Amino acid sequence: MTNNKQPRVIDIFDTTLRDGEQAPGCSMNLQEKLEVARRLERLGVSVIEAGFPASSPGDLESVKTIAEILKNCSVAGLCRSLEKDIDAARAALTKAAQPRIHVFLATSPIHMEYKLKMLPDQVLEQAAAAVKYAKKFCSDVEFSAEDASRSDPDFVCRVFKAVIDAGATVVNIPDTTGYAMPEEFAQLVQYIKEHTPNSDKAKISMHCHNDLGLAVANSLAAVGAGADQVECTINGIGERAGNASLEEIVMGLRVRKDYLHVDTRIDTTQIYAASRLVSQVTGVNVQPNKAIVGENAFAHEAGVHQHGVLVNRATYEIMTPESIGIPKNRMVLGKHSGRHAFEERLKELGLTLDEAALEAVFTQFKMLADKKKVVSDPDIEALVMGASALTPETYKLDRWVVNSGSTLSSTSTIRLQHKDGEFLEYVSVGHGPIDAAFKAINQIIKKEPELEHYDLRAITGGEDAQGETRVRIAWEGRRWNGRGVSTDVIESSIKAYIAAINAMEWETPVK
Repeated sequence: MTNNKQPRVIDIFDTTLRDGEQAPGCSMNLQEKLEVARRLERLGVSVIEAGFPASSPGDLESVKTIAEILKNCSVAGLCRSLEKDIDAARAALTKAAQPRIHVFLATSPIHMEYKLKMLPDQVLEQAAAAVKYAKKFCSDVEFSAEDASRSDPDFVCRVFKAVIDAGATVVNIPDTTGYAMPEEFAQLVQYIKEHTPNSDKAKISMHCHNDLGLAVANSLAAVGAGADQVECTINGIGERAGNASLEEIVMGLRVRKDYLHVDTRIDTTQIYAASRLVSQVTGVNVQPNKAIVGENAFAHEAGVHQHGVLVNRATYEIMTPESIGIPKNRMVLGKHSGRHAFEERLKELGLTLDEAALEAVFTQFKMLADKKKVVSDPDIEALVMGASALTPETYKLDRWVVNSGSTLSSTSTIRLQHKDGEFLEYVSVGHGPIDAAFKAINQIIKKEPELEHYDLRAITGGEDAQGETRVRIAWEGRRWNGRGVSTDVIESSIKAYIAAINAMEWETPVK
């Protein structure tokens, strides 16, 4: 595939805030979504699918807020092929600089028979009518043939011809269940391009799921077959086994530009920061051996590998850590480091703070440096995430005490400060110090949410490492994530639980 022409540029359509958020435990509140959206815009994605406006008032508000603020990329809202869904998307995208309405309808025999209970001709008619209706309000309309990889290719061509005639600017070929094989999926893309008479009037897109671990392979195969847009998510999060991973697709296209001769508009140096942010706000850790952004992605332990890298990095590294934004430590930061060095490190990490937040984080850095000999980059990222109040604090930890041992019951005294200024204190007994602390907090807030997930890990190595705790709580059918960091694991646990409580309090209407 190597040639001397300029690389073809394809669009990166990010659906982290829509399909990614649908993954169990990956829900985000409005402020978290906005923070991720800003990071995606900085990353350089062409389209951000910000949500499914008709699915809930919260999703509509998220799409509306993001659409009003972002100016340098398209913002899309997903809709079923129903006028009420399209009306919700239109309302959410009214102030978008570059709006896109994304309509979908299933085309596979199993979906049409059992889910839609519609005949093929009825599906074709509804798809075309939905696109025609959406086109009244938005010049950029995308249509997705859900479960296209298990559909009759000729029927997909018929549907695509109809929706393009109705005004679709993008037609999407989803591998909804992750069923396709790479060569098979490439052939499907080629077939659709060749057998849809007006395919030259719309961009061809694909949306691959990872049920068989082939989402990225299928996406790259589709690009090689001539697709114009790839739909993906940061860290590959999404329904079931997830979506195609943005970072793997982008770096695959960059590293193997000689083979696929394709480029994107992505600033790859922002990839690591985007991955870290999504991991932080969703509470889902990236597996250590994850390609591109995993902890071990650029680690070398075998002696032969280490020797080769020391002589010439290209012996075992086909890309550099710096190319995806992993900072190269130039200075050791500790208690004697000044503010200028600290600010420089923030810039290297791609972290931006306003003056007030910077002052607060620098103060916390100095306090942490008194407890640790060296403050690492992950430590700094943790401080910034903790200071970035993505959720308003209804409750703030004032002080805590625990008593625990093998011969006495665990007790905890917690004192919280309410946003109104009132101090609230309670003592509780539990099966351990953390259980006792959580029960005391429940007594203060007068609610007993279910603790669905609790995870504790060290941010760095060493006996002075900070502990990072992530929790997920459930209350009345909804879920919230919380994260806390401290050199004391009990304190990090308490902070994480309070963070989740604050998210719950902020989004739960007062009865």
